[in-house]
Amino acid sequence: MRKGWKKPNAILLCIVLSCVVFVAACSNNSEAPNNGNTEGGQTATNQPQEDVFTEVGTYPIVNKQLTLKMFAPQLPTIENMETNAFTKHLEEKTNIKIAWDLVPNNALEDRKQLMLASGDYPEVILHGNLTREEQMKYGKQGVFLPLNDLIDKYAPTIKKALEDIPYMKSSITSPDGNIYALPQINECYHCDNALKLWINKAWLEKLGLQLPTTTEEFYLVMKAFKEQDPNGNGKKDELPLTGSDEMWAGNVSAYLMNAFIVDDYTEKNAGTFLSVKDGKVDFAANKDEWKQGLEYLNKLYAEGLIDPAAFTQNADAIQQLANREPDNIMGAATTALISYGYNMTETQPRHKDYVTLPPLKGPNGVQQTLNFAGISKSQFAITNKATEEQQIAAIRLADYLYTEEAIVLQENGPEGKGWRKAADGELDIDGKPAKYANIQQESKQTHNDGWEQIGPSLRTYEYRSSWMAIQDPLADGGYGTRLNTESKKYESFHSKEMYPNGVFIAQEDAEIAAQLKTTIVDYTKSNMAQFITGSKDISKEWDAYVKGFDGLQLGQYIDIYQKALSTP
Repeated sequence: MRKGWKKPNAILLCIVLSCVVFVAACSNNSEAPNNGNTEGGQTATNQPQEDVFTEVGTYPIVNKQLTLKMFAPQLPTIENMETNAFTKHLEEKTNIKIAWDLVPNNALEDRKQLMLASGDYPEVILHGNLTREEQMKYGKQGVFLPLNDLIDKYAPTIKKALEDIPYMKSSITSPDGNIYALPQINECYHCDNALKLWINKAWLEKLGLQLPTTTEEFYLVMKAFKEQDPNGNGKKDELPLTGSDEMWAGNVSAYLMNAFIVDDYTEKNAGTFLSVKDGKVDFAANKDEWKQGLEYLNKLYAEGLIDPAAFTQNADAIQQLANREPDNIMGAATTALISYGYNMTETQPRHKDYVTLPPLKGPNGVQQTLNFAGISKSQFAITNKATEEQQIAAIRLADYLYTEEAIVLQENGPEGKGWRKAADGELDIDGKPAKYANIQQESKQTHNDGWEQIGPSLRTYEYRSSWMAIQDPLADGGYGTRLNTESKKYESFHSKEMYPNGVFIAQEDAEIAAQLKTTIVDYTKSNMAQFITGSKDISKEWDAYVKGFDGLQLGQYIDIYQKALSTP
């Protein structure tokens, strides 16, 4: 023992030992996992505990029940989302308990804006009708988490959909390269080929006419409809062509203008008047071909071949015209669905007289229609309230919602109640062996069987076509087959110059783009109506109309949409 060392007293020794224990305890606590939420929605651990999750693609998703709070609409037709049959199935399948944050469907937009602005939102937005602007805004703020890595690691069904569906990735990837929300994919031929004209084939047969194939032949047919009494009542009461901007794809001018130059304004507030050729964005409504199309439309209007009310009437007016008694007066109508005009019953068979007219060929050889395949809004997002484990659980749940099993159950309820597997000999909408068949049920105002179409989902052409269908398109219940058959007439004519759906406008450009679009579209539509009806003389006032775009910042409008299209 060194000389001069003195044994410490007991009190001092206790103090020293206490400090050592305290420091060690603090050190150990700093390494302990934190299972609660932290800023940014991340747990303190780098990876979730391995025993929390099962292998990707297997179920349940979690070994021990985990809860996710989800925002969604309460549809008036669904009785109770907590006790709903599909909710129960989903919770049992995944071992994820859903804590619902529900809002009446008609209040969804207001509630969504309020909760996102206030910060009082749940871990998951299951169904939020999220615009591209909202995805970019809240993605940039960190409220919506990027899903790219989560999809790559934990969502094989979603990942495959991104690879297989050509428009999906570009439609949901923001300019910063991140995917912030997942959509409903709901592919259908009659939706993607909505720009249709339905023409009265019975009148054609009575007058000995063929389906017109060119704009000139169409003019002659409309003239015959007006002058040759095809409804046989001895009166000149026929309306050769009508439509309504208030109706789905009901704009008369869009169908006809596409025989001259691309026109994407098919209904109220839907269109840009832009075109794309060899990757270069341009404006269609100031071109010579547009003028030529206006001259053609003015000719039809001036001769009484277009219903004067076609540019102002609502969809209800079309119903009244179509079902007027005692005689049918409607020769042709532009609309996605003939059922918008006519009652589709066996006791009211007038609708059976109509077939769709494929796109007309214009004087310059242009023959095209629009393809509406794309995604306008998304539904599902994970917020920064979610822990790392909740993020993984949420994306794996969304991946299950993209499977065919989930889609059948959430839309149709339990097997044996709302649907069954198709029997041998039952055919689908394409005449192939069907996979599923609906079970007719007593009509009720509410149900508790499924979610209808809440949340992200994947309904491909193949899936939608796989259900048993009545093969006779004109039989009671055969309307789906009829729409499918009629819509396929348009597939080979999809425009190569239409500005694509689902393109993100950069956040810094979004507000000015919206303002410019409103001003330019309103100016175009107003002048279009005046030129068609003759209140403006196109031969004298066309140049002034074109010059008018100079003061509307048309160049900036084109540049913004060019930038959006060119962004990888």
